[in-house]
Amino acid sequence: MKIYLIAGEPSGDLLASRFMYAMKAKHPEVEFCGVGGETMENAGLKSLFDISDLAVMGLAEVIPSIPKILGLIKKTVKDIEAQKPDVVMTIDSWSFGSRIQKIIRKKKLGIPQVHYVAPQVWAWKKKRAKTMYKYVESLLPQEPKYFTPYKLEAVCVGHPVIESQVVHGDGQAFRQKHGIDNDKTIITVLPGSRHNEVTALLPIFLESAKHLWKHHPNLHFVIPTVKTVADRVKNMCKEVNFPLTIVEDEQSRYDAFKASSAAIAASGTVALELAIANVPHIVGYKVSPITGWLAKKFLHIQFVNLSNIILGREIIPELLQERCIPVNIYLYIEGLLSHDDWYDKQIDGFKKVRTLLGQGEQTPSEKACDIIWDLIRKK
Repeated sequence: MKIYLIAGEPSGDLLASRFMYAMKAKHPEVEFCGVGGETMENAGLKSLFDISDLAVMGLAEVIPSIPKILGLIKKTVKDIEAQKPDVVMTIDSWSFGSRIQKIIRKKKLGIPQVHYVAPQVWAWKKKRAKTMYKYVESLLPQEPKYFTPYKLEAVCVGHPVIESQVVHGDGQAFRQKHGIDNDKTIITVLPGSRHNEVTALLPIFLESAKHLWKHHPNLHFVIPTVKTVADRVKNMCKEVNFPLTIVEDEQSRYDAFKASSAAIAASGTVALELAIANVPHIVGYKVSPITGWLAKKFLHIQFVNLSNIILGREIIPELLQERCIPVNIYLYIEGLLSHDDWYDKQIDGFKKVRTLLGQGEQTPSEKACDIIWDLIRKK
């Protein structure tokens, strides 16, 4: 059995690697091919190309990369035709994956097509749910009710964050490994996993950190990053004159969370991991003016942070666009360090988030494996 996996960014790379391990545990004979990142390669995939080429977000940021991305789409489709897999599975990154799925469908290759982690149609464009059946036969989303009325089989496998090892971080081991004394207060800084995110957010986050360190000399900052943007992060931190540690592997990230008293994070799944790890934090995000304008026009949700969305109220301060400035971040982190009202709201809210996400007997990856296996058997 051969499964073709396509993950276009680190979040999908991580989900796909968990799926790979779970599938190999159930069916050792399975083979994997396709497109992925570092964690998928560690699980045994030889990626067709480096997914850092896809690490862009926002209309204005994507436009210059269109020729390269179109070339990668063509290359991927050609590889699928050559590999003749039993199923093609795109993971997250629907903007990239949908274009490949659409071409495969038009070519009538007879290969079952699946997408893992549905696009957030409830936030952006509900009409998109009506058209997804044109591209894939099956969907593994969190929100089947948005898709099943439109000829698309959809199965909920659970939120992937519950598989994360984030709750098993070792803060003391992290301090010992990196020589950080116990009297130092650790602040984690997470500027994103895409190049444009790091470029836009890291200077703001570093300026905030500098102000915090001037008022609290006992602070030590940690930046967990990923392979796709690690070099850029390191280059941008060369002139930093306050205590800073940069780590790249997943376990070190979780260990850093466990050791942290607060965090400054880009919006995304990592913020939900912070909630699961019980780390008080703020979310900051900034995109180009045109992308920001489009988001305001078409984004149909009250909040962008997943904890706030799940609870239906703001427990995590969202500093977006013009509000994402060093002084605002500084003031909110100051408050969290002194256990202000935001701190109390977050600690109480995190408990509710963990309860609502709750774990079942099977992990999302294990459920996904069973669904894919049944799909291939029915082929």
